[in-house]
Amino acid sequence: MARTKAGSAPDSTRVALGLRQNLAQFVLLVAVNALVGGTLGQERTVLPLLAGQVFHLDLYTSALTYILAFGLSKAAMNYFAGTLSDRYGRKPVLITGWLVAIPVPLMLILGPSWGWIVAANVFLGISQGLTWSTAVIMKMDLTGPKQRGLAMVLNEAAGYLGVAATALATGYIASAYGLRPGPFLLGAAYIALGLGLSVLTIRETHHHAKTEASQHVSAHKSADAGLTTGRVFTLTSFKDRSLSAASQAGLVNNLNDGLAWGLFPVLFVSSGLNLNQVGILAAVYPAVWGAGQLFTGAASDRWGRKWFIVAGMIVQAAGLAIVAAAHSFGPWLIAAVLLGIGTAMVYPALLAAIGDVAHPTWRARSVGIYRLWRDSGFAIGALLSGLLADLYGLPAAIATVAALTAASGLVVAVRMRGNDHITR
Repeated sequence: MARTKAGSAPDSTRVALGLRQNLAQFVLLVAVNALVGGTLGQERTVLPLLAGQVFHLDLYTSALTYILAFGLSKAAMNYFAGTLSDRYGRKPVLITGWLVAIPVPLMLILGPSWGWIVAANVFLGISQGLTWSTAVIMKMDLTGPKQRGLAMVLNEAAGYLGVAATALATGYIASAYGLRPGPFLLGAAYIALGLGLSVLTIRETHHHAKTEASQHVSAHKSADAGLTTGRVFTLTSFKDRSLSAASQAGLVNNLNDGLAWGLFPVLFVSSGLNLNQVGILAAVYPAVWGAGQLFTGAASDRWGRKWFIVAGMIVQAAGLAIVAAAHSFGPWLIAAVLLGIGTAMVYPALLAAIGDVAHPTWRARSVGIYRLWRDSGFAIGALLSGLLADLYGLPAAIATVAALTAASGLVVAVRMRGNDHITR
């Protein structure tokens, strides 16, 4: 990736922060993130079934290796995306993420063995880490501090509505035409469109972050500008109460999402549901998640992040407990709605909480580190839920993750400060 001069381009005196002032670019970035989500959504309904029906994997632990591969590669790229976007500019990182995604649909369609599917998910994780992280950072750059919660809600809503719409569409495509190749052709179209938009219409935003940095007043004495990456990692992961509380909650949130991605379709099919019903359940959860954020992100700007996060983790735990106890479509539909509501409460508030505390000059790195921990949850969830399901069955695995999710909410209640969003 060649070094650019993007970060030093326009005179900072001519750069305006705010959603209204940057509306055209913001809308384009929302559209790009919807396509990023759709690229992930191509797998949500189909791939867990592909493992058993096409590749005949008997152990849940083996079948979930693709989520493990995705989680590890995405977590690593989340970490590097922030550093790379600070060094080279946001746009080159975004474009690189789309380029990495190009082989994924072909590998999913043509892969003759499960190893190809796992490898495709390494590429998908790298792509998602670069594209989604950069889209988050660019929206934070454009809006500035006053509308950060709203910016995150629109970003995450677009991404997860893209996941939901594609999960639903691929369920119907698979039901009509089979598990391969139809569902993955949709993903190929998303990648082509996302790459084209990113190259032709998206502009660099690094100079917006520099403008905000020149106006910034630190929320806490530890949040000053001149920090090394190691110091930022320590603060975000362990030392700062709010940053570290958000990091562990993000990890547990994606731990239970990895469980839902990898095991829910298997549970539903084994209980007699058809592919259309599985597609509906796979879509309802991210659809409620995406649409619900249209309220929760802006509300957290007004009322604070902490208690939205705590309540959201408890609602998620309740949804998971219902999935573990139920045996039919109706209760599972209610559980999917609860999971979506709980995640909608948590997701934008966690990202905005990072932005509240992190200084603009190292915010991209802090976001990347938070997303490193958050998406490590996919890998940990794949290992933990797979092992528990193999040893004790699917309901026990889901119930255990429900308990971990509730415990994570309690950690946020005890550890996170309650007023970071109003201390500027």
